[in-house]
Amino acid sequence: MKNSIYIFLFMLTLCACKTDKSNDTEIADNKPSPVVFDGIDPSIKPGDDFFNHVNKTWYDKAVIAEDQVGVGSYRFLNIPQQKLLLNILEEVSQGKHEMGSVEQMVGDFYASGMDTVSINKRGIKPIQPILNRIDAITDIAALMDFVATQIPNGDYSILYPYIAADQENSSNTILHFVQTGLGLPDRDYYFKNDASVKAIQEAYKTYLATLFQLVGDTQPQEQAHIVYNIEKQLAESHKTRIERRDIKANYNKLAVSDLDNKHNNINWQTILNTLGADVDSIDVGQPAYYDTLDSMLKTVSLEDWKLYLKANSIATHDNILSQPFQDAAFAYSKVISGQSVQQSRAKQMVRRVDGQIGFALGQLYVKRYFNEKAKERALDLVNNFQIALEQRIKNLDWMSDSTKVKAIDKLYAINKKIGYPDVWRQYDVSIDRNQFFENVVALRKDAFYYELNQLNKPPNRDRWGTTPSTVTAYYNPSLNEIVFPAGILQPPYFDLYADDAVNYGGIGMVIGHEFTHAFDDQGAQYDKEGNVKNWWTETDYKKFKSKTQQIVEQYNAFTVLDSVHLKGALTVGENTADNAGIAIAYDAFKMTEQGQDTTKIGGYTPDQRFFLSIARIWRVKTRDEYLRNYVATDPHSPPIWRVNGPLMNFTPFYEAFNVQPGDKNYKAETDRIKVW
Repeated sequence: MKNSIYIFLFMLTLCACKTDKSNDTEIADNKPSPVVFDGIDPSIKPGDDFFNHVNKTWYDKAVIAEDQVGVGSYRFLNIPQQKLLLNILEEVSQGKHEMGSVEQMVGDFYASGMDTVSINKRGIKPIQPILNRIDAITDIAALMDFVATQIPNGDYSILYPYIAADQENSSNTILHFVQTGLGLPDRDYYFKNDASVKAIQEAYKTYLATLFQLVGDTQPQEQAHIVYNIEKQLAESHKTRIERRDIKANYNKLAVSDLDNKHNNINWQTILNTLGADVDSIDVGQPAYYDTLDSMLKTVSLEDWKLYLKANSIATHDNILSQPFQDAAFAYSKVISGQSVQQSRAKQMVRRVDGQIGFALGQLYVKRYFNEKAKERALDLVNNFQIALEQRIKNLDWMSDSTKVKAIDKLYAINKKIGYPDVWRQYDVSIDRNQFFENVVALRKDAFYYELNQLNKPPNRDRWGTTPSTVTAYYNPSLNEIVFPAGILQPPYFDLYADDAVNYGGIGMVIGHEFTHAFDDQGAQYDKEGNVKNWWTETDYKKFKSKTQQIVEQYNAFTVLDSVHLKGALTVGENTADNAGIAIAYDAFKMTEQGQDTTKIGGYTPDQRFFLSIARIWRVKTRDEYLRNYVATDPHSPPIWRVNGPLMNFTPFYEAFNVQPGDKNYKAETDRIKVW
């Protein structure tokens, strides 16, 4: 029931954050001591397991907080980031500000969510009008009208539209519809029978039953069973995550008139009119889902569909209702994540403010915590990496000269965004510090119409897909852009005053990784303008696919939690980017003064410090439940294999640490995979 669409962006960022002192506005310019690599376990040979050689001592001592699913770097670096955001929110929520100012909006939104007394007192009243509308539905047409009118409010029940560039004409945005309708983490969870998945299935059914019970229904178990079975039928039509990596197969631009003729029950034109979308064609990503939905609108009884919509509507709003609804949601989620206790209300609200009005909050964050020197330094690094990748492309022994020219053209057409937007996203919404539920819905609606306003226009190239404070980075193929928000320009990824080995191994791997996404199994299908268009010779592309297949097979053999294998076909894009990202970073590092030197720092050569930095940026410890779901659903490999996997293929690593035959992760030089 928790609907979400994943254009998964590699979550890392470039930012220099400061200490927790709320009044500081600039990072001190005095140079600290050289970065020290602590936590190393010398009993583990680098060639046996470099991830644990660098991180095992830290890992054994690291404690995951009860209200978290992991600790360390990567996406868990957002945990200390939230403390910085909380500093801002606690301050601005205390004072009075001009209506419509960023301080007023974020401060009053935060305050409204912190008023749990009022939220709990309202109980189910905020969603009662929605439930009444569902009860009043008398036919399929009315049902679909309800579904459509709820979409702007953030309720994507059985229809999931979004607006993005047309992959065959990237100068224009179009309306896309993708599969949806499920409450479990993935369609496969409805059909697996192993113990861990069965526990999740049962927890989800209990969650649904609890939702029905909380709104006063008298047969919650039976109703939950009906809803679950509807979802399972929908799940049968869903493409797998691996199947959804096929870009061309998941693009189906169809005339609305043809869809209406085919889907008599959905009534596409009426849906589009209700949404305010003036289009004559749409991209239906997974047509089989909508074929099944249209059929089920007749084969499933209207009363059962109303139960489904009721469950979905409550689930969409559970975390903005009273505490019993939040408890029900957490009881389900903790079975998936392993998190033992709920986060404090303040932590929840920091995430919500950042998630819903994060570019207003981001303006305050950048002003207080971001060092502009970090932006300048990061841009220098990014420019250096373009030069390094250009040289690697020129030196490829498997690519023809004609394809190389086009690859380099695409490389230099990439738009670089660093730190924060040049043009800040504006919010056309009034925030009332006494109306939390209404604030959330108003911001959801504002987000929908902000997107709708982009329809049938050239893509907004000033727009960012993540907030400045987030520890992440990403490549967007349809806009041919790489984005490094302010949040990642901090240790262990980036240190304004560290030696080059540390930064090129840290943020450098990230930069190289993101550049490579322009040339991974998916990115390679887009030209420099962001269109899905073949710019390869047939022979070159076959060689490329053969090399990425080697990556698939290598990672298929890796395991976590003793017996759970990685999905090489799901993670091939990220793994290709990891392998090339390290190589590009190393080439760029060797162009620096330190990269050409051999002077040791802290007992390590420059090359060794480069590789130690790579392992350190993936210093992460997670709960087993979280990791199990991560492997099943995430296109990234777990941290240990983001280190050991690429380094097994990289000869300079062997030379830096004297990796020899007989070491567990040793591969003969002829077996080491090189794509880019």
